Amino acid sequence: MSVYIIALICLSLAGVIEARSTTPGLRPAAAAADRAFHIFGRSAFAFWLVLLAWGSWNLHWSQPLAGLVASLAANALVVQSGARPYWPGLAMGLSLAGLFLTVVVLSW
Repeated sequence: MSVYIIALICLSLAGVIEARSTTPGLRPAAAAADRAFHIFGRSAFAFWLVLLAWGSWNLHWSQPLAGLVASLAANALVVQSGARPYWPGLAMGLSLAGLFLTVVVLSW
């Protein structure tokens, strides 16, 4: 699996977890951590869109399509499993990993 697709999946999962964690019990208790959770989640979604656009422009059409399908499938699995208390930490970790992989992909 290419780094491009892994980055798309990480960013997509981080974005969907942040979007689905609307209740206070599923968000970090500290105000600074909650703000970071929100910023990381929104940044992950924005860079997911950037990577899809970049891939559509610079890669063969099959790679962005495979990344989109894999991202949506991973999102469906996470959402279907239901909310978990460890989601904020997982989302922030996935966001950091996805943003790092985005830098790797875009620096090629």
